Amino acid sequence: VIDPETSPKILVATVTGKCRNILLAERTALNTLSRASGVATASNRAATIKKDNSWHGYIAGTRKTTPGFRIVEKYSMIVGGVATHRLDLSQMVMLKDNHIWSAGNITEAVRLARSAAGFSMKIEVECQSVEEAIEASAAGADIVMLDNFTAETIHSAAAAVKAVHPSVMIEASGGITEANMAHYMGPHVDILSTSSFTQGHLFP
Repeated sequence: VIDPETSPKILVATVTGKCRNILLAERTALNTLSRASGVATASNRAATIKKDNSWHGYIAGTRKTTPGFRIVEKYSMIVGGVATHRLDLSQMVMLKDNHIWSAGNITEAVRLARSAAGFSMKIEVECQSVEEAIEASAAGADIVMLDNFTAETIHSAAAAVKAVHPSVMIEASGGITEANMAHYMGPHVDILSTSSFTQGHLFP
């Protein structure tokens, strides 16, 4: 029995039933809870960094979740205090380099996406340069992702895009971790996306 007054352990559940049934499910339940707790803890540390820096934007976990475990890990991110980005491919149109190459250019890719998705679906374009981001914004993208920019280059790039298209949302992605995310937080960056909550080693 755990005494919350004297023990550092926290009671999270009380399970009753036949001993055989409990033992059959125990390890799976513990592994699930441990995984979810780790994701939530990592997410909460990121949310704390955002709060400590008084940053206005969103920290989002990417769609790179454990196969078959997406709902659990996305829920864990919410519990931890960060955004889930897309839950699945149906929740937003994201145009990557292969889509742009097949359409011929960014403007045409956004046009085709808008004609298929309609007015109610957001469109995000992955961009490798300020010029691409400005073209995507001009074409009607709701969000532009500045992909693999460094903490030193992201802020001037985001400011340049916002100067032309102030209403577009700017997402920074690529190489963002708990250790460096504070350096990506700035007035012109609206979203930081990272796979570090669910990929790789969560704890130092």
